[in-house]
Amino acid sequence: MDGTLVGDTSIPTPTTIDAIQRFQADGNLAFICTGRSKPEILTEILAIGFDGMIGAGGGFAAYGNEVLHHHTMPEADVRDIIQFFLANDIAYYLKSNSGLFGSQFYAEKIYETILAYTQGNLKKAADLMEKSRWFCDLIDSFADQAIDYADVNKISFINTDFDYQAIADKFGDKFEMFHMTVPFFGKESGEIAVKGNDKQTAIDIVLDKLGLTKADAISFGDANNDLAMFRACGYNIAMGNATTELKAAADEITADVNHDGIAESFERNNYFK
Repeated sequence: MDGTLVGDTSIPTPTTIDAIQRFQADGNLAFICTGRSKPEILTEILAIGFDGMIGAGGGFAAYGNEVLHHHTMPEADVRDIIQFFLANDIAYYLKSNSGLFGSQFYAEKIYETILAYTQGNLKKAADLMEKSRWFCDLIDSFADQAIDYADVNKISFINTDFDYQAIADKFGDKFEMFHMTVPFFGKESGEIAVKGNDKQTAIDIVLDKLGLTKADAISFGDANNDLAMFRACGYNIAMGNATTELKAAADEITADVNHDGIAESFERNNYFK
């Protein structure tokens, strides 16, 4: 989603929405495949009418209303990670299918990362913070809900001072570690997910359910966590704003997310009848 389906506003452009719906009208299926958890899929995106979703970087998969796969982190490990983050002033939010739960002062830490990303430009930082308001509002909407620590499928951390690699070294033996795919969260922020769960794992489950093969699947991506998705699909398109590594692995490079890269690729490849 982020950097592929949506840009900073978190809402797809009308051209992108139209392209996806035309693609489906021609008899194709369209799935979201994202690092976001289920509660982060906004109603405006669900309204597009996707046929299914893969969430939490592969920790969750559904076809229509049928859950095909859901893998959560052990509760004891979740609590250990939280204690480490609290001891090192690292903000975080817990992702589960039942909610999105932020640590104390998570919003202030997001502003710190945005300020660093904009090189101290207060106006640009304020604009980006406003564009991110939906996300903070979403986390805050779960503030009074009890957290089920046994239902967490991913943990994202927001960090400016502690080295990402040190966090990856500490937890990487037991969990999958990813750099954060949202650029303004900064290079030291990241995500912790269940080991052995990635987008390839979930896509394989979906294709098997549908009776399809790798050759039947195409994908669009922008970040290194999409390398696993590329391995599961027969034809892969990197957005113009994608990482160097993903572009190198792609069959095609299209326009960036803010210039309707998905729609451009559909038109170029004659995916519309």
